[in-house]
Amino acid sequence: MRLLHTSDWHLGRRFHTKDLIPAQEAFLDHLVDTARSENVDAILVAGDLYDRAIPSLDAVRLFNRALHQLADLDVPIIMISGNHDSAHRLGVGSGLFARAGIHLRTDPATCDVPVVLDDADGPVAVYGIPYLEPSMVRTQLEAEATSHHSVLTAALDRIHSDLTNHQPPGTRSVVIAHAFVTPGSSPSQDQQVTESDSERDLSVGGVAHVGADVFDGIDYVALGHLHGPQKVTDRVHYSGSPLPYSFSEAAHTKSFTLVDLTSRGTTPAVRRLTCPTPHRLERVEGILEDLLTHPAHEHLKDAWLEVTLTDTALPFEAMARLRRRFPDTLNLKHERAFIPAQATDTPTYTERLRGRSELDIASDFITDMRGTAPTPDEHALLQQAVDAARMNELQKETV
Repeated sequence: MRLLHTSDWHLGRRFHTKDLIPAQEAFLDHLVDTARSENVDAILVAGDLYDRAIPSLDAVRLFNRALHQLADLDVPIIMISGNHDSAHRLGVGSGLFARAGIHLRTDPATCDVPVVLDDADGPVAVYGIPYLEPSMVRTQLEAEATSHHSVLTAALDRIHSDLTNHQPPGTRSVVIAHAFVTPGSSPSQDQQVTESDSERDLSVGGVAHVGADVFDGIDYVALGHLHGPQKVTDRVHYSGSPLPYSFSEAAHTKSFTLVDLTSRGTTPAVRRLTCPTPHRLERVEGILEDLLTHPAHEHLKDAWLEVTLTDTALPFEAMARLRRRFPDTLNLKHERAFIPAQATDTPTYTERLRGRSELDIASDFITDMRGTAPTPDEHALLQQAVDAARMNELQKETV
């Protein structure tokens, strides 16, 4: 059974000032061509089809075009909604789409309703778990707690029950999910997956991740959410996004994931198939005058560029001057070089915020204003406030 795993299309997304619709159209054409040339038996799309819950008209047109192309392949397509999608909007017409072989899983209640495929080794049950926002689905899934681990565990319990009670013995299983999954129960230094700046935070109660052990017993897990293609375990993989969506992805090799399932219990064979990217991303740092004059930077003229200036002070009209040499300078940062004579023990505002969560910043504010750190009860209230603010933003977009 040969499966093509892709995710995180983010149709309609822009890259700073650049319109990505033409590039997204090209990668969808490449997806269809790859499915044909590799003779795949099914295509798995692990969420974030759109970049926004209410997508642009151009993005909807592109998705409509993709649906027709995929239906013409005459192989099953199984898609789930991600945390950027509006599950309700994306799921409209799913019953009709299924008649054309396109199976949209956007309702948590259908996570244990598989699309069943067959080959010489027997049946394969493919389950789609849409992105599960814990506070919105805990009751529906009868999960033990409001956490990503609990709601995913509840969904997998339903899937294992279906496999045991409703599928023939020996049925192989595939799960498509959209979540932040790490090899162990905590993202320790030796078990980390790679994040990107373009991924939306999923933290609930300060915890965004779940351990891969929630998927124990599944033959292959096709994940979406993280934009870098990567292996979590031998059976759990991220395909990554087919295009870079931030400069933090400049070093990524964008790809689809080709999965060959053989008999039950055998580790699937996984290959990465490179996707064409329309523009080269580069990051460079230095003093403005050097960047504008040094011949070593000539190769950057045709790249989409992020520049970090290290001048003591931000130069006048820096962006305009950079664009005269590098027309596609899209992002400008200023991080002044370390000068011993100007060294101080007091970090800048930017340095104090870098890498810190909203909860960390709120706790520091309390400490600075009052002179004492938040008590455990106050810390819990701050966490509730941060979670509520994140939920309010999510509900504005998706409900």
